[in-house]
Formats: sequence, C-alpha cells, structure tokens
Amino acid sequence: MILMALDHVRDFFGPPGISPTNLAQTTVPLFLTRWVTHICAPTFFLLTGAGAFLALRSKSVAGLSRFLLTRGVWLIVLELTFIRCLGYQFNFDYDVTLLVVIWALGWAMVVLSALVWLPVPIVLALGVALIAGHNLLDGVRSTDPLWVILHSQGFVVNRPGFVVFIAYPLIPWIGVTAVGYALGSVYRWDARRRQAILLKIGLALTAGFMVLRLINMYGDPAPWTHQATSAMTVVSFLNVTKYPPSLLFLLMTLGPALLLLRALDRGTPPLLRPALVFGRVPLFYFVLHLTLIHLLAVILCYVQNGAVHWMFESPNLGAYPFTPPPGWGVSLPVTYLIWVLVVLMLYPVCAWFARVRERSAVWWLSYL
Repeated sequence: MILMALDHVRDFFGPPGISPTNLAQTTVPLFLTRWVTHICAPTFFLLTGAGAFLALRSKSVAGLSRFLLTRGVWLIVLELTFIRCLGYQFNFDYDVTLLVVIWALGWAMVVLSALVWLPVPIVLALGVALIAGHNLLDGVRSTDPLWVILHSQGFVVNRPGFVVFIAYPLIPWIGVTAVGYALGSVYRWDARRRQAILLKIGLALTAGFMVLRLINMYGDPAPWTHQATSAMTVVSFLNVTKYPPSLLFLLMTLGPALLLLRALDRGTPPLLRPALVFGRVPLFYFVLHLTLIHLLAVILCYVQNGAVHWMFESPNLGAYPFTPPPGWGVSLPVTYLIWVLVVLMLYPVCAWFARVRERSAVWWLSYL
C-alpha cells in the first residue's frame, strides 16, 4: 500500500506523456520506480482471496458469500462515484471514466462470493487455469464490450463527451483472487509447514518467470528484445504486460509476494510495524491517498501558475486524470519526496480511523 502511493504520486506529478514502460522514452530509474510497484495489485487480489478464506473462522459459507457480494458491489459503486469524482479526477462531468483496480477488485469479490460454495481444490484449479491460460486468447481481437470487460483492455463506450475505458480486464484478476482463496487454507497449517510451502511456491513461480521469459514464446504478448545497453536489455526483459496482467507479469509479482509472506510469517519486524496501521484501514487509506495526492497537485499547480482549472479538467483519455498545466512535471527525486510526505501525512489520520473502527460496533464501518 505504501508502494502503491509512490506509483500514484508519479502518475500525478511526473512529466506528462512520458511512459515509464515505453523503452523509447524511459530511463532505468524511471522504469524501476514503476516496476517495483507492480507487486501491489497482484498482492491485493491474492490477499483478498486469502482474507476471505480466513473469514470462515467467524462466518458461515453463506455469511461469507453474502459479505463478499455486498462488499464487491459496494466497491464497484464506490469506484464509479467517490473514487472517480473525488479521488482521481476532481470533477463530476463523467466525460471520461476509467475503470481500474477497485472496479476489478469488486467484481473479483462478487465472483468469489459464488466460488466459496465450491471445494477449495476446484477453486484453486479454476484460478490457476485463468492465470495460466488467458494469454491463449491474446490473438482474439474484438471490440465487444463484454470481451473488453473480461479480457482485452479498451473502450466499452467511446463517443464525444462520454468515454468509459476498461483498464483492468477481469479474467486474470478473478483468477488471482481464486488462488488467494486457496492460499488462505495454508494458514490453517502449522507454521513450519506453512513457511516451507510459501518458500517452495514463491521460488517456483519466480523460476517459472525466468524460464518462460527466457524462452520468449508464451506468457506475454510483448517479447523481450536486445537493446543498445545491457541495462536496457534487462529493462526489456522485465517489461511485461500489466493490462491485462499476463502470465509472466503474475509469475514475476506473485513469486516475490509469496517470498515476502514467508519472510514475514514469524511476525512483523519492528521497523515495519507502523505500516500495519495502513493495513488495518485499507479502503480508507486508498480513497484518502488519491484525494491527498490530487490536492497536493492542485496546490503545486497554483504555486506554479496562479491558476488551477487544469487540475479539474479531464475532457478526453489523453487528459486523465487532469489536463497537464503548462510546464507540468517534477523530477524523479522530487517525486520520491512527495511520496514520503504523502505517507507521513496519511499516518496519523489512518491511525485515528483504525482506533475508531476498533472501538465501534457499527456494522457499516467494516465496509470502510
């Protein structure tokens, strides 16, 4: 979640038109700034599934299914309203709407609300099939809205004054959530056995990424190529597809994620314990960090230009989540400084809200 804020600070404050994954534009530091944040979304979906399984300690299958369904629908509505209007874009015109991570997470929970009625091995098999096999469909080209929603990033509505763009196609993300649900069962094992399997699977997925990427035949629609320098060749090797997440993207991120879970299985090191505050209020943190980053961008825009109207305007997909003001964009070191500032500012607010949730018996606070 802390790394996620780095990526969004870069989105808002980085020079417009420069893609960190475009090898013709990027630099090694810029690419690595983007690359290190790739672990965020897959881990969110994986742990959503694992958390759902662990919830069976206190919920019946019916109760869990009902909770996942209602929370999933809530996330979809939240993405289309508050997050879109007061997080990303700071406007209410709906000229452009991108459906991104919370949208996909909501639908993954809706689907999981049905899958929890199945035996865990079947849920695992389905999840693995969706992750490993969806790249077989990369050759299918269709603008059908349902196909775009499920597999191929693109427009579901594209007309003047009203654009809806799917940034997170659902099939692979549903697969990751299903695998995460099966992963949750591992946390019923004793610690030694659990840590051993997390280590083995984490290493296997990471090795699988290396082997498949070297073969360069399946698992990602963009093969790697030799570049002018060794460093940029490594960048090309690591530059796998996130939208939708390819098999190689998920191997590259879920392998290290499992290794991190193994490393943290014995407890949180003292240095990382403050980060637990953010984990106790994840949705609150998500919504707040977007709003804060955008607000800081508005302040900087006013300081630089004496006006801020650009920060509330997103008339087309090229001007998302705002229209870049004249001369917009800060250096990468400044981006990192703003990121640290954002995290520090969010800490006391999230700590306060975590205490409120712990003391309160109000049911709807569980949805925040």
